[in-house]
Amino acid sequence: MKRREFMGLLVVSAAVPIVARAQQQPMPVIGFLHAGSPEANVKQVAAFRNGLSKAGYVDGREVTIEYRWAENRDDRLPELAADLARRRVAVIATPGTTQAALAAKAATTTIPIVFSTGGDPMALGLVVSFNRPGGNVTGIVNTSARLAGKRLGLLRELAPETKRFAVLVTHDGPLTQATLKDLHAEAPQLGLPVEILYADTADEIEGAVTKLSGVSGSALMVGPDALFTNLRTRIVTLAAQRAVPAVYSVREFAEAGGLLSYGPSFLDTYQQVGEYAGRILKGEKPSDLPVMQASKVDLVVNLKAARALGVAVPDKVLAIADEVID
Repeated sequence: MKRREFMGLLVVSAAVPIVARAQQQPMPVIGFLHAGSPEANVKQVAAFRNGLSKAGYVDGREVTIEYRWAENRDDRLPELAADLARRRVAVIATPGTTQAALAAKAATTTIPIVFSTGGDPMALGLVVSFNRPGGNVTGIVNTSARLAGKRLGLLRELAPETKRFAVLVTHDGPLTQATLKDLHAEAPQLGLPVEILYADTADEIEGAVTKLSGVSGSALMVGPDALFTNLRTRIVTLAAQRAVPAVYSVREFAEAGGLLSYGPSFLDTYQQVGEYAGRILKGEKPSDLPVMQASKVDLVVNLKAARALGVAVPDKVLAIADEVID
């Protein structure tokens, strides 16, 4: 055998174990923790995966996603988070669900966590600072809770004859206090008395909307709680059946048939969470990734719902709407 051929064989034989070891490297796993159900979040999951792909990770090729859904039962979140921690996933993503982020933070101090929330992540105890989050947690914050007053103003534009404005919130939701604070600051300037309705279950939501529909000239604002977003189809149907004009926190309500929504773009937020998760997989530390402010806010008007309710949408509202559904 010629020396050149012999050396070539040595190079090939030496390379085979290296290739084999590279092929045997386990694929990183991302834990996806959510308070809702997969059926109600198909578009959101697609946006999250799109964010991952922008960072260079395609599900099933460079990364595996383990989904954990609480099916609208927040009491299940701690165990689901603990399960992901026991599996030692590479990252835990909790987009769209503040309660999930809190459960994940309680479950692990070492696995990186990427959240999204409409509340103040410092006040919630998720991070110590926006610019330098510290620890193992970072994410995206939107302005949902701080838009309550503007939603109320828009609802008044659509239902100027309304005598009774009610706001639906949960008792202990992470965004409840921030929502009520914004309302108490803005409602007096609008000259509007506001009644607070509390609901923590699907049955309590139905009871609140039914009670409200029994009083003429009533309108409803639904707070930015994950429970309400996950049950949006049911809430929109209740409001329509009982002829209650309502404004909601995210566009998914208007897409489901709700009258009006004003709030942050969930799809953008989920994508940003995916991008951050990808950057962490590449080696960046959550403590060095600043909490990002989601800046995009959408106003969506559903004219079909307006006609069914007998609501005339003012031209000035249509002029500023990001989308009109007809």
